[in-house]
Amino acid sequence: MSQHAPLPAPPRRALRTVLLGLAVLALAGAVFVVRRPLMMSAPMCVAGRWHGCFDTFNGVVLMTLAAVPLSALVVWVLARRRRAAGASRAWRTSLAEVGLVHGTLPFLWLTMMPGGAAGVAPARVSLVPLRDLVTMGALGIVGNLLGLAFLGFFAPVRFAALASVPRVLALGAGCSALVETAQYVLRLDRVSSVDDVLVNTAGAVLAALASRRWWHTGAQAPADRSRPAPAPTG
Repeated sequence: MSQHAPLPAPPRRALRTVLLGLAVLALAGAVFVVRRPLMMSAPMCVAGRWHGCFDTFNGVVLMTLAAVPLSALVVWVLARRRRAAGASRAWRTSLAEVGLVHGTLPFLWLTMMPGGAAGVAPARVSLVPLRDLVTMGALGIVGNLLGLAFLGFFAPVRFAALASVPRVLALGAGCSALVETAQYVLRLDRVSSVDDVLVNTAGAVLAALASRRWWHTGAQAPADRSRPAPAPTG
């Protein structure tokens, strides 16, 4: 055995475990920072009251976090069924489906939540790019970046047809423009802004780039073909 042989690479499972642990710690840290505002809605949410829970930002975020264990259970059930049926990418596909829904629906709920003068105040629209970024503030920009991040992260992982940056960009821009148009048409007492579309789309593209190594390209080769065949002897 050569003394200069390279050290074996760390197992992928160990690396995934470390990354998952870091993600959980990051999520726990974020929840700890915003725990006080979120807990303000806890009594109404526990009592199942619509007012004070599902019609407030804090309440929707709290219920989204509370539903994480249920979503994890759904991922486990779907992956087990797919593996039993002999499907490939069972866990990745199941996680992408549930993550896409779990992360995107709360954003749509929040953006379509009517304001105090819904149906009374005139519809407002802002079509000048970058003008509203100043009034958004850091929190607003971060929120808009995260709005379609789950869609951008998981859609190309689940669907091979979306596994490209231009397609994710078109998907994010189309979905965000549809939301802004709905706000304007329904007169939800919100400002339909082109900057929201730009920032939402940027968040979707950045999230897609973060998941690029797991994209479903539709060119998965069987495991037994991944190694070259041994040369014939004799």
